[in-house]
Amino acid sequence: MKLLIISDGHGDIEKLKRIKPIADGVDGLIFGGDFAAFKKIETGAPFLDELLKIHKNIFAVLGNCDEPQFEEKLKEAGISITGEVKNFEGLILAGSGGGSKFTGMTPYERTDEELVKDLTDAFEKAKITEADNLVLVCHNPPHGAKVDKVAPMVHVGSKGITALIEKHKPLLVVSGHIHESFAVDKIGETVLVNPGALMEGRYALAEITKKEKGFEVSVELKNLD
Repeated sequence: MKLLIISDGHGDIEKLKRIKPIADGVDGLIFGGDFAAFKKIETGAPFLDELLKIHKNIFAVLGNCDEPQFEEKLKEAGISITGEVKNFEGLILAGSGGGSKFTGMTPYERTDEELVKDLTDAFEKAKITEADNLVLVCHNPPHGAKVDKVAPMVHVGSKGITALIEKHKPLLVVSGHIHESFAVDKIGETVLVNPGALMEGRYALAEITKKEKGFEVSVELKNLD
């Protein structure tokens, strides 16, 4: 199975149009949040409308630049995985929206407990403890890996999400938020990916292969340019 992974579109509809030929060649699309541009919440709805045109199988969460009530639009479109579990082609997907509390300048900043609760609520609903086919989509990255650095030695991710990964051992964790930390890394055997910001032309392609015992994940970082 092939997945297109994008995040942090920030209202850049032209980048979505450019990525459509790539989307045509995958089985599903994951969007890691930030439909709207910084301090331009009105750009979120047109971006969502365009996103819905480029693939039929989309799994998405909100970012910190999106208003919390925009979640209703995602639910109406059938693409939200926040606090829920969705099954897709043998995978289980669950999500957490928004970003950690930081400057207070964006509309959807949350505590670590709130970020983690989206995921634990989903697990409880689906009675998940550990699953080798679990994919998490969190706008806010986990703490302590290549995907959450704002400087060579400064990690700003969620320690709660890291602890949850260590406990539940998902197959893949997708994050966004930190534009400069586009990377592929691991926590234990869990593959982490921050594709970078779509508004900067960045995306990732993941291939998930069913093996005799479990699944194998390979991820490549890409750039439209």
